[in-house]
Amino acid sequence: MSRTTLDTAALAHDLRLAVMRFSRRLRGQRVDTSVTLTHLAALSTLKRFGPMSPGELAAHERVQPPSMTRVVVALEGMGLVTRTPHPTDGRQVVIDLTPAADELLATEARAREAWLSGQLQQLTAEERAVLREAAVIIDKLASG
Repeated sequence: MSRTTLDTAALAHDLRLAVMRFSRRLRGQRVDTSVTLTHLAALSTLKRFGPMSPGELAAHERVQPPSMTRVVVALEGMGLVTRTPHPTDGRQVVIDLTPAADELLATEARAREAWLSGQLQQLTAEERAVLREAAVIIDKLASG
């Protein structure tokens, strides 16, 4: 194995562990723990892509439709989503966010960003500059 391959493998290992630890810490900055991470993921998908059928939501979240049905029922029970008839298919419904869901997502994002801002303030200007560049690179990796 070449030195470059070993360096790349070591970087992949270190980056994977760092991203996992960072993600765990960021997820821990929750405001409302009565809403599960699965619920938040579904709500975030609806926020990002707009109203959709439960089947479409299941596909976005890479879960089976029966699992998403349970999530949607729970979210509807919490007043976070609404179901309306599909405009062209009478057998389907369209799931959409309620104002309460929009507020929950905004509150959760603010809490995580406040924690992260506090962490970033402890770094040097040079370290923050490196992270600014790394954020672009990590986004590129996530998109590919």
